[in-house]
Amino acid sequence: MDKTLMTFGSSAISALDLLLFASAAALILLALMAWATFRASTQRTLEAASSGERQRELDEKIGEMNQLNAQLTGRLQAMTESVSTHQAALKRSMDERLDAVSQRVGQGLEAQGKTTTEQLSKLGERLALIDAAQSQLAGLTQEVVSLKDILANKQTRGAFGQGRMEAIVRDGLPSSAYDFQFTLTNKSRPDCVIRLPGDGRLMVVDAKFPLESFTALKNADSDETRKLASARIRTDISKHIHDISSKYLIPGETQDIAVLFVPSESIYGDLNEHFDDLVQKAHRERVMIVSPSLLMMAIQVMQSLVRDAKMREQAHVIQKEVGLLLQDVGRLRDRVGKLENHFRQAQDDVIGIATSANKITSRGERMQQVEFAPETPIVAPDATPLFAPQV
Repeated sequence: MDKTLMTFGSSAISALDLLLFASAAALILLALMAWATFRASTQRTLEAASSGERQRELDEKIGEMNQLNAQLTGRLQAMTESVSTHQAALKRSMDERLDAVSQRVGQGLEAQGKTTTEQLSKLGERLALIDAAQSQLAGLTQEVVSLKDILANKQTRGAFGQGRMEAIVRDGLPSSAYDFQFTLTNKSRPDCVIRLPGDGRLMVVDAKFPLESFTALKNADSDETRKLASARIRTDISKHIHDISSKYLIPGETQDIAVLFVPSESIYGDLNEHFDDLVQKAHRERVMIVSPSLLMMAIQVMQSLVRDAKMREQAHVIQKEVGLLLQDVGRLRDRVGKLENHFRQAQDDVIGIATSANKITSRGERMQQVEFAPETPIVAPDATPLFAPQV
């Protein structure tokens, strides 16, 4: 063991010295390892204690934040319920008012629709008269060609004139304004009587115009036959005019004039052109000779008189309805003003709610950005306890 293994300068190192040196080094190394292990354990203990303290503080802060969040949620819920209640009340009020306005507007539109329908109906009637006149003018040539066959039969001739006259009267006047084959007090039965508004007397219309003599004039092939046919025309029409004047002009019951209807425009033209003396005689006898177009014009004038009379009868009703309509418009204007105020108030409330929500959001964001640091106790010098015992 004392054998020298190596020399280091002037000193000799033996195996025992090496063994002792190695043992000392091992003891130092073990001591260092034990110290390091102790230090690490102490450090871990301190860190665990500090971490527990920080965790406890963090849990307390989180609990406080949860409590604040719960309070904030409750307030938001209460505010939401209040806003929902206010919106429901506002919606109900708006629905009621809109229903009332819709009802008024619907009634106005319905009345306007009825008026428009009536006007369109009257326009349709006038267009029907125009179409009838155009159809009559278009078929005038055919009527002239077939006039010979019609005039050959008195019954056919009477039915032809009666039918045209009745068609014109029916198209232009309401059913209460005329009667066909009406019996007068003298037992006479004119073809048609027309009741004029505001006058109890009847307007008599006769459609039995004597057309046989005109047929004879048309078929005449010599001056002698034409002269005889012309004389026959004057005799027949003069007698018919006198019959109308004597039978249908009743004082107090009928109008001062009667109407003689000629069912053909061409015959009416020939009568006015070649037999002016008969026209003058009819005027003197208070008999008016009319063609289909003139009868339609007279019926249109009578239609205007009937319409004006009905309007005058209903003038007070119209004035009353206009007054009620003006009252409804006034109420509608007031209600629209109130509704506008409600809308303005609701808009202000919504703006206030949006402002509060923005403030709540910004505060929540600031609370999320807060960094929590370990608290350091601050001790004030010569601090007096808040709850010091009183002497």
